[in-house]
Amino acid sequence: MYPSPSEACSPAVSTDGAALRLLAEQAYSRSAGAPLVGGNAIRLLRDAEENYPAWLAAIAAAEHSILFENYIVHDDAIGEQFADALAAQAARGLRVRVLYDWLGCLRPASRAYWNRLREAGVEVRAFNPPRFDSPLGWLSRNHRKSICVDGRVAFVSGLCVGQMWVGDLRRGTGAWRDTGVEVRGPAVADVAQAFARAWAEAGAPIPAGDLPDGRAIAPVGETGLRVLATMPAVAGLYRLDQMIAALARETLWLTDAYFVGTASYVQALRQAAMDGVDVRLLVPGASDIPLLSPVTRSGYRPLLEAGVRVFEWNGPMLHAKTAVADGRWARVGSSNLNVASWLGNWELDVAVEDAGFAAEMEETYLADLEGATEILLVGRNRVRPAGAVAGRPRLRRDARAGGSRRPRARGSAGQLAAGALRVGNTFGAALANRRVLGATEARTMAIVGALLVVFAAVAALWPRALAWPLAVLAAWSAVALLLRAWRLRRGVPDGHGPETPGAPGAPDGN
Repeated sequence: MYPSPSEACSPAVSTDGAALRLLAEQAYSRSAGAPLVGGNAIRLLRDAEENYPAWLAAIAAAEHSILFENYIVHDDAIGEQFADALAAQAARGLRVRVLYDWLGCLRPASRAYWNRLREAGVEVRAFNPPRFDSPLGWLSRNHRKSICVDGRVAFVSGLCVGQMWVGDLRRGTGAWRDTGVEVRGPAVADVAQAFARAWAEAGAPIPAGDLPDGRAIAPVGETGLRVLATMPAVAGLYRLDQMIAALARETLWLTDAYFVGTASYVQALRQAAMDGVDVRLLVPGASDIPLLSPVTRSGYRPLLEAGVRVFEWNGPMLHAKTAVADGRWARVGSSNLNVASWLGNWELDVAVEDAGFAAEMEETYLADLEGATEILLVGRNRVRPAGAVAGRPRLRRDARAGGSRRPRARGSAGQLAAGALRVGNTFGAALANRRVLGATEARTMAIVGALLVVFAAVAALWPRALAWPLAVLAAWSAVALLLRAWRLRRGVPDGHGPETPGAPGAPDGN
């Protein structure tokens, strides 16, 4: 991508090369809205086997404070382990704060689960419950998964808390595939600040004195990284992902749980592949949101035509969200490659600029491909799983077969919204004849067509069945807008959406 730090300092590299690196760093910082922080140590954690024990060990070793944030926490055996650990530390007098997403935990965790934590002294908040003055505000979710302990160690991950990440041998279900990282060093302060911004959305802010100062944290390593704490409508990660796709020179390997790329991002991947970059995309073979699988598959054809290699995971669920490019840059976190993550949700990722860590990510990616099936473009624009081909990973015969059991439908409304966007794109292209459609999109068009037939029948035979819900939604929206306008006129803070750069508690504008 750009010269590495050692290359930039080498006598063989001209001043122009060093200047190019500085320009690249500036472009990354401005695109992502996050500075490069040096002096860190980072550890790659694969699956629940490595993540959960590391999380619990850090919680048990806490001396002052714990910041715990997760999109979904299940009230099951795994959830009880974390509840016990957090409650025990709060009982010792530590300051323990837990932030969960209201929608993500609506079914998985009971009210008794959270009350038990509160009774033990844990400060618990739900992120973005429904509000009368924001009819559609619930669509924006806190999809982050992070832990920060004592300002000393932080974890950023794609894992939620639940038994499915561990698996259940008695029921014959395998563990979900996922990835996280452990961070030590000055960047831990950025993870804590990201938590504090989300915490303030759900109530009173954390006092500044309770948060670590990155300038006061001594370096513990040589790794440079960026903490990408994205918020709705900011699009920092989207800009960065586009830039990485544009600047990759040799490799760009992506893993994503709910891939529904926008037209511009798909085109960026296509252009990279056509320019000779080895672009690979690994996605689930069986998703926990079954309706999303055909939507994702409908986007394979344009990628395959351009030379992007697409693989489907053979296990029960691939939930990781990672990227590695050119053996120098890597990303791990909560963000999926779809509009919900790029523009709708609160997300948290770590972008690492370190050759050693990138090499470890590449090794992990190649190991994952051993358990995946490559999808090929064959005659009549159809896609199919590849057979056993020399030099390629071991492949299964049926791309739709998932592990021993298909996961139950879970996930955010944002993932479904992202799928709806892809369906809308296919629908618009079919009606307006904007582009050539392939056989892989036939199922999507058939489903949309059938739904429209049902909609038309209901509208013709029972018009009130549609009119009344629309009237209620319109009236609710009108009252909500008038209420918020009245509050703003009186100078009452709105309390919606991301904070303005430069405002108290807002991220730096760089």
